[in-house]
Amino acid sequence: MTATKAVQATAEQWVLQFSHGYDGPFLDCARQYAVLFKDTDYKVCTVYLTGKPSDEVTQGSASDDVIFLNYSSKQVRGLKLAAIADFKKIVASRNFTLCIAHRFKPIYIALFGSKLPVIGVHHAFGDYKRRSRQWLANHFRDRLRLLGVSNAVRDDMRACLPKFKFEHIQTLYNRIDVDAVQAEQVSREHARQLLDLPLDVWIVGNVGRLHPDKDQTTLIKGFAKALPELPAGSLLAIMGSGRLEQPLKQLAIDLGVADSVRFLGQVPNGRRYFKAFDLFALSSDHEPFGMVLLEAMAADVPVIATNCGGAKEVVSDPQYLFELGSVKELADLMTLMSQQQHKKIFDLSEFSDDRAIGQYREIEAVFFD
Repeated sequence: MTATKAVQATAEQWVLQFSHGYDGPFLDCARQYAVLFKDTDYKVCTVYLTGKPSDEVTQGSASDDVIFLNYSSKQVRGLKLAAIADFKKIVASRNFTLCIAHRFKPIYIALFGSKLPVIGVHHAFGDYKRRSRQWLANHFRDRLRLLGVSNAVRDDMRACLPKFKFEHIQTLYNRIDVDAVQAEQVSREHARQLLDLPLDVWIVGNVGRLHPDKDQTTLIKGFAKALPELPAGSLLAIMGSGRLEQPLKQLAIDLGVADSVRFLGQVPNGRRYFKAFDLFALSSDHEPFGMVLLEAMAADVPVIATNCGGAKEVVSDPQYLFELGSVKELADLMTLMSQQQHKKIFDLSEFSDDRAIGQYREIEAVFFD
């Protein structure tokens, strides 16, 4: 390398994005934050704490460089000293000016492994309920700033961290690349064929782990109550797997609707098939955000959701919301939606990369004034 090139390389400014892994929605989360620096003077290096190297992940990260530390979940329990040492080496390798860390473990490692300003992005409720985590956040609050993926998550953090400046905990919504999502979504007919669903019936869809937090119990009960008023042959199709699979199947049997409830199991890249649904219903208990709602909206599928958590911020129209756990409200809303001749097309501009870039610039100015 010539002396001139060495000076140029040293002058480059980098943002270090540190993610726990790339499973589930977190690959797209990495993309979302990398594109915030597109067409700026900053380059982005994305580091994954867990997960094997993958060309597909490298491409999907939309970053200038991608590093896989390839730790197992077991290896990053406790003090994480090896991960901190590796992180220090990465920080020393180039001119980083900022770290954006997703979830608590990467935030912990970034704070102990560098002197960089750290923006911690939180995707769930309760991350600062523990006193040990409150201590860490307060100890580093001079250079730690926090983002929630919804106002609900932001407010949860503010309540747990009263010593933080109010303006140092902000919201930056999750979002999707609408054009990219729509490009991979298959037609209604093709989606139903691939999911082994009939072509000529009205179908309510739900996607999520079969877990108490997703409250598919209320979903099945609401569907069973509404079924006599729904179009003949209507189905409820649930995409996902989890420990409640057998209890939920038994519930459908007990309610006499087993033939009308389809458990589709875990479907890889399930958002490709959302056009199979005539209505998308999210019954979750305090969903932090609800990315699946955006994916259903991108498929032009009407959506309904619980009136709590981040979901009510995505589905902002109250006529498409029902109270958590209310079988009657859910059944009434399903019936109403099945009878409507028109469907609401939600405006996704609030959850676009362009909108987020402008919002991030404003947040950054507040964070580091």
